[in-house]
Amino acid sequence: MSRKFVSNWSSEEVSHLVFTHFGKRGTAHPLHGERDHNFRLVTDTGEFVLKLSPPEDDAGLLDFRTRALRYLEKIDPGLTVPRVIPGANGEAIVSLETAGGSRRTHAHLLSWLPGTLMVDFKPGTTLLSRDLGSFLGRLDQGLKEFSHPSMQRELAWDMAQAATLKEHLEAVPDPELRSRLSRVLESCVNHVLPALSSAPCQVIHNDANDHNLLVDRSDPWNPRVSGILDFGDMVYSRRVFEPAIAAAYACLKGDDPVAMVANLIAGYHEVMPLEEVEINHVFDLVLLRLATSLLMAHARSISEPDNPYLQISQTPVLRAFLRLFPGRPALARARIRHACGLPGLPGALEVQRWLLSQRGKFAPVVSGLKDDEIHVLDLSVGGRDASVSRGASGWRVPTGKIPVVGRYNEARLCYTTSQFREENGSRTIHLGIDLFAPAGEPVHAPMDGQVVSVADNNMPGDYGPTVILEHRPEDGPLFYSLYGHLRRASVSGLKAGDEVKKGDLLARMGSAEENGGWEPHLHFQVMADLLDWEGNFPGVARPEDRELWLGICPDPNTILDIPNRHFPPPPRSEKKILEERRQFVNPTLSVSYRNPLTIVRGFMQHLYDVNGRIFLDAVNNVPHVGHCHPRVVDAVATQAAILNTNTRYLHEFLVEYAERLTATLPDPLQVCFFCNSGSEANDLALRLARRATGRRDIMVLDAAYHGNLAGLIHISPYKFAGSGGDGCPPGTHVLPLPDPFRGPWRGRSNCGSLHADEVREMIRGLEAAGTPPAAFMAESLPGCGGQIVFPDGYLSEAHAAARACGALTIADEVQVGFGRVGDAFWGFQTQGVIPDIVTMGKPMGNGHPLAAVITTREVADAFVTGMEYFNTFGGNPVSCAAGMAVLDVIEAEGLQEHAREVGSLLLTGLRELATRHPLVGEARGLGLYVGVELIRDRETLDPADWESAYIAERMREEGILISVDGPRHNVLKIKPPLCFNKSDSHRLVETLDIVFADTALQG
Repeated sequence: MSRKFVSNWSSEEVSHLVFTHFGKRGTAHPLHGERDHNFRLVTDTGEFVLKLSPPEDDAGLLDFRTRALRYLEKIDPGLTVPRVIPGANGEAIVSLETAGGSRRTHAHLLSWLPGTLMVDFKPGTTLLSRDLGSFLGRLDQGLKEFSHPSMQRELAWDMAQAATLKEHLEAVPDPELRSRLSRVLESCVNHVLPALSSAPCQVIHNDANDHNLLVDRSDPWNPRVSGILDFGDMVYSRRVFEPAIAAAYACLKGDDPVAMVANLIAGYHEVMPLEEVEINHVFDLVLLRLATSLLMAHARSISEPDNPYLQISQTPVLRAFLRLFPGRPALARARIRHACGLPGLPGALEVQRWLLSQRGKFAPVVSGLKDDEIHVLDLSVGGRDASVSRGASGWRVPTGKIPVVGRYNEARLCYTTSQFREENGSRTIHLGIDLFAPAGEPVHAPMDGQVVSVADNNMPGDYGPTVILEHRPEDGPLFYSLYGHLRRASVSGLKAGDEVKKGDLLARMGSAEENGGWEPHLHFQVMADLLDWEGNFPGVARPEDRELWLGICPDPNTILDIPNRHFPPPPRSEKKILEERRQFVNPTLSVSYRNPLTIVRGFMQHLYDVNGRIFLDAVNNVPHVGHCHPRVVDAVATQAAILNTNTRYLHEFLVEYAERLTATLPDPLQVCFFCNSGSEANDLALRLARRATGRRDIMVLDAAYHGNLAGLIHISPYKFAGSGGDGCPPGTHVLPLPDPFRGPWRGRSNCGSLHADEVREMIRGLEAAGTPPAAFMAESLPGCGGQIVFPDGYLSEAHAAARACGALTIADEVQVGFGRVGDAFWGFQTQGVIPDIVTMGKPMGNGHPLAAVITTREVADAFVTGMEYFNTFGGNPVSCAAGMAVLDVIEAEGLQEHAREVGSLLLTGLRELATRHPLVGEARGLGLYVGVELIRDRETLDPADWESAYIAERMREEGILISVDGPRHNVLKIKPPLCFNKSDSHRLVETLDIVFADTALQG
């Protein structure tokens, strides 16, 4: 970059200059500029940018810049580039000189482009990178035929002149960095640029860095590149330099710089098709641009040693360069080619075709693979033969002589050691076929070949002893095969260069002690190229790169020739599942997230999608003690294998569970009714209350939701007052929600009593109308109301008022019971009350359909009218076994106290976020029942609704599942399984902190 031009023009002088020469009256504000001195001019009719160039600047280059902008305006009027505002004399450039010639400059005025600088935009996404590529493709499409006498200029930033950068190498003090930069220059000057000698040339912007690009964030779900600035580095050069330069800066953001590059190039290629040779060398050009930036900065640091900006600005550039070089350039090129719709490896399709043509002609790698009795394992994420809790040691592999096979292209969870975890995601997609047999089983070469490498990859979870063969068939292409998890002694005589013949004994399978810790088996894989690997090669790929790697590593069964009948049909794709769901399932059953998740397994506080991505579950309270808790699973499976029938027969589990359940409740709550869901429980509670009192009317809280049965919708304002609702029905009486944050007595210490006055006032009105209520029903901590914690004293006074008029009190504990609130086993206990009826569900069976109503003997006796209450599945032995196992786990693992401790830590962290992020209005809750209310204004409490939805989506992208609730849809809902721990709490808070800083959420 050139030295900054420092002008002594004041803002007042500039304002006068603009009025005099451009006819615009306004206020000038200085802007940063590397060479030009820039001002933002704010006027009544709009905003503009004034650029004052040094007097020694070539007038031809300034004309080149302004004519290009005028040309673009004519060719593509919709393209968002600055518009040239002519001076009063009609010229684009005005040359100025003060009296005496003490100050001279060239001035030109441009329109102001709104938007956020890309350097300030968070997060940088691959979708935005792709959009940038499309934008630049459109820009270059517009400039394709443009020419100007000054376009062929000497410019250090023109990558065609990379050879001139060698003179700056000595300015780099770090010898290792200097060596890397030198190697990049050497490669580009001697190989890359000559390879591009016939590639198209045209005028390009040449500096699409993140300080020159604007982002339109008006649609937070779909930010778009909205403009490009500073055409001062335009040059006539190779077209491909344009997207490569932009890609070099795009890869400064994100965990996967190659993905950013690949998506940008793909976006450009869609609009401005690149030649294959250009695509093949884009990655080299990205390295060259990063190297150029580093070399120019080091050169300037010598001439400007007191300029700290030089080093600070280069920190992300250096980080990106070191991540990408030396790296694995062959793989990076393959990813870029694949993103552009080309085969990742040019010869891969030929390898696949040749292998298919030779199927059935190869020697057996192991014996028995064409037998009728072959057992194909399902080691997929949701597979029957896999275990998330025990990894590979939990594989259920049958013993004996029957050949056992592990599938190709299968997403697995067993790859848990460090080499499978990358900064940009975990590798889960199996690229080979596993052949299970006892240790020592022989492994043969399927065809002639030469040993490329023999290596002991002895890290835990790796291949252990590994052999790679190179195959050069006379009538086919070069390819490779890999044999992993071998016996160490069996490969001791092999070395690189050894020839092997078809059918030769190659090695023997190793034991777990020497094969990386796996069940004895052979990992057999085919590769069209070794890319940059020596002695090893990935056997597992990231889901995001699945199609690329399946092209590089074709199906090994073309060699093994296991009959296809042994393999199950492929599962439905996520797209197909969604299509069929829309066809066969009513759309009122909603799907979470804009890009729905296909969840196939759960364990404790984690959920796993079909590709093996792990999500921290911070919202699903149904698996109360943890998804698929082994103790609950064992209890259900054991009893289901013995007996599952209705309660017309005697079984001790029914009475044992009822006794244990009532023991958790205060007297006089002692009579149980069992059913299957919280909705059934609440419906039954209404029947009990109405029978016991002889009344019909029910008092409920605003925004309450008590279930999906018809009678419950009638007492659920969250439904009947919401979209599609029919309004409040007769007999339902809605009380204001006692919300300490939004209520009329916000901040008052006695607001609980004041809210209870509303209950008393409603009761007086109902009694005066001759319709006293049968019950006052409330969730102990309202959920759909926004994860509300009642003010002190509210429930005690509300219950007292209800009982004084003969009404019963119903505590809906479906969401908050069983120790979730931490301070007590039941939510109502935190308010010091004992209701007449308690309903419970969701967490009771940890996902097994189980619910209950527990009431007093008096209320229960009133229900004995001669009409039988029977529930076919309520209280069956399997359900009772599940319920008792949940109680056992809560007690054995101290989950109530755990919820109190972790919940307190979580709330502390969330409340600290509120001190730094104005969006956080309040964090509230008890134990692991937490809500974060988001607002746009602390005075008006304007709800941040779309922001809440956006945050939930962003958290999902970061691997954490939360949800949004509340009558205004602005409360982040956090109610995880109780095994959610302190580390999970820290991760949730830290991730929210990052997401709250997203540019889309800023004012």
